[in-house]
Amino acid sequence: MNILNRLFEERFHSPVTHVHPLQGQLGGSGRQIIRLSNEKNTAIGIVYGVREENIAFLDFSKHFRKHGLPVPEIYGEDLDHGVYLEEDLGNTTLYEFLSKNRDDATIAAPVVEAYRKVVAILPRFQVEAGRDLNYEACYPIGSFDRQSVAWDLNYFKYYFLRLAGVPFNEQALEDDFGRLTDFLMSAERHYFLYRDFQSRNIVLRDGQPFFVDYQGGRKGALQYDIASLLFDAKADLPPELRQELLDHYLDALSGYIKVDREAFMKHYYAYVYVRILQALGAYGFRGFYERKQHFLQSVPFAMKNLRWLLHHVTLPIELPTLMAAFQSMLASEKLQGLAGQAEPLTLRIFSFSFHQGAPKDETGHGGGFVFDGRSLPNPGREERFKALTGKDTPVIEYLNQQESVHQFLASVMSLVDASVASYRERGFKNLMVSFGCTGGQHRSIYLAEQLAKHFRARNGVEVAVRHLQLEKMGK
Repeated sequence: MNILNRLFEERFHSPVTHVHPLQGQLGGSGRQIIRLSNEKNTAIGIVYGVREENIAFLDFSKHFRKHGLPVPEIYGEDLDHGVYLEEDLGNTTLYEFLSKNRDDATIAAPVVEAYRKVVAILPRFQVEAGRDLNYEACYPIGSFDRQSVAWDLNYFKYYFLRLAGVPFNEQALEDDFGRLTDFLMSAERHYFLYRDFQSRNIVLRDGQPFFVDYQGGRKGALQYDIASLLFDAKADLPPELRQELLDHYLDALSGYIKVDREAFMKHYYAYVYVRILQALGAYGFRGFYERKQHFLQSVPFAMKNLRWLLHHVTLPIELPTLMAAFQSMLASEKLQGLAGQAEPLTLRIFSFSFHQGAPKDETGHGGGFVFDGRSLPNPGREERFKALTGKDTPVIEYLNQQESVHQFLASVMSLVDASVASYRERGFKNLMVSFGCTGGQHRSIYLAEQLAKHFRARNGVEVAVRHLQLEKMGK
């Protein structure tokens, strides 16, 4: 933290006054992500011990910015200590924007427009910036080659198929993997491949997309990244929208290179398959092997994509054992059970005043957690906060500075995380969490909003928040 504070002060010529760890931003990467700010400035600090990966991100970021691409500016770095400071792009990912602006398969027009902007920018990364990129900085490998494909396919075989109990003939499956790899390698592969081009790695600021998490990028085929975005399991885009966005991408790509659409489509769905298999391997590793159940919530959506592909796509190569494994997956009772778990859990979060009493459960489920925030520092005792609530920035900043508040929230989130995972696994549909304080105006509202923020972008959880004291006050 001292090094990040130093980098911040060197950049902005003023000290850090607020430090806020950001949770759940980068999945299982192991990076610590911290928002540092003062009254005028804000930045994101990264602490990560893999030097080569840090070098790749920093090198790529500077290169992309030279090409005018919307990526975070690097404010400072100290590679010897595994830290760097970058531009704060805000909190709204494309996935979160999509989740908040859809009704099942109906996706709001502003979300579609955001996706159109994203796919139109992708060729600039792949072609324009890819031409003079320093591929020697790539980590862990410089190109999406046979070894990369083998890693992904074996990840799927050992961490998904085996752990899910799906039967297969190992040698026959390896033969299919060999044919699939040969076919993938026959596509043109001299473009920049972002590698993790999906909705959680795109941030929207003032309606414009910005891009992060490209440190795994390498040289590869054009088809991989657009397949990653359009068949992102968590996003669950309707087939008609996927086709519309693919057409828009190819139109944009034609502004940079001559596009042979027939040749592009010949390899496209093979790359869709390999990306889905890589994702399933990750879900299996995190979910089945590490027993982090919430990763398995994405499996039904990936299976939905596989079902669509089996019904609508014929690859120009024969993969009989792999296709049979897909059919076994779709028929698996174990995996069908995960599909039942995909029905969302409604997390109902309340704030209240203890003078008025705790809220009553209206679902017949019997209630849930009630947390008492009265042990925390009380902004209501200070005149400057009395007319404000826990949703107002000065109150939020005050509470963010209190170590006891962070400890309280960490304990709350650990308990609720565990219950949400258990409830999802057991098929429960409602969980109620209530926060009380003296007046129901500051601490309880702040705590409720922080918990809601923690869960809002999580797949399979719908969040509903009510502030009972504000409702009584007509606010």
